[in-house]
Amino acid sequence: MWTAKDVYYISGSTALLAEEMGQALLCQFQEIRFHEEKLPFIKTTADAERAMEYIMEESGGRRPLLFCTILNEEIRRIFDSTEVEFIDIFGDLLDRLESLLEAKALRVPGYSRSTNDVALAKRAEAIHFSMEHDDGTRTGEYDEAEIILVGVSRSGKTPVSIYIATHMGIKTANFPLTAENLDSYELPQEIIRNKRKVIGLTCSAQLLHKIREKRYSGSRYARMSTCTNELNQARQIFLKYNIPVVETDNKSIEETAVQITQTLDIPKKQWRSTL
Repeated sequence: MWTAKDVYYISGSTALLAEEMGQALLCQFQEIRFHEEKLPFIKTTADAERAMEYIMEESGGRRPLLFCTILNEEIRRIFDSTEVEFIDIFGDLLDRLESLLEAKALRVPGYSRSTNDVALAKRAEAIHFSMEHDDGTRTGEYDEAEIILVGVSRSGKTPVSIYIATHMGIKTANFPLTAENLDSYELPQEIIRNKRKVIGLTCSAQLLHKIREKRYSGSRYARMSTCTNELNQARQIFLKYNIPVVETDNKSIEETAVQITQTLDIPKKQWRSTL
């Protein structure tokens, strides 16, 4: 069994799809360490030959994995070598779909991304909004938000917010519950009037303690008792305002993001077009 493996995601476009599909498969092999690299925008045979030389030099002949979404057959053949483990993500699937649908596929790289300028603009706007409204900043503009995440410090609000904006094109703000909020069991009016958009993020005291301890070791802020107390106070606030809660323990950022959109009943068709 391999203990480590080099992995390359190669594409005639951004390589994001190759990476996403490859990682979705590789995560099933937890005992193997993967060294991953994207090689995007391979548009000519010359590009492919240079990329292949680089791959062979870097991998040292250890039969790297190549996840490929290149549609041009001539370019794709350069990578389909006995010296690598070549995985053609599109090839077999498109051939089968053409047969099933009795129609020819476009076979144009990056077509869905390049043709949807509206979706790209929406995503860029969502990313900008989420960064501008991180960690309780500019609460007066929360009426513009599509999702507002609320939780204690270090409960995962920022990475989830940025993921939702980046991958789903949804304007997401996040608000940290301060000592003032926790002790008074009150939320700002900007959040209360937008309650239908609000999700409470929470986790176990053990996980919160572990996260805080990494950065602020030995501090009162990182103590288990502090974490437990803050999380209990936060839950009382969520209960008081009837705010739905999403637990982040044992969930990836992706899983948390999807659960949030499902909880708020945001239709998939609203954000799938931005993927």
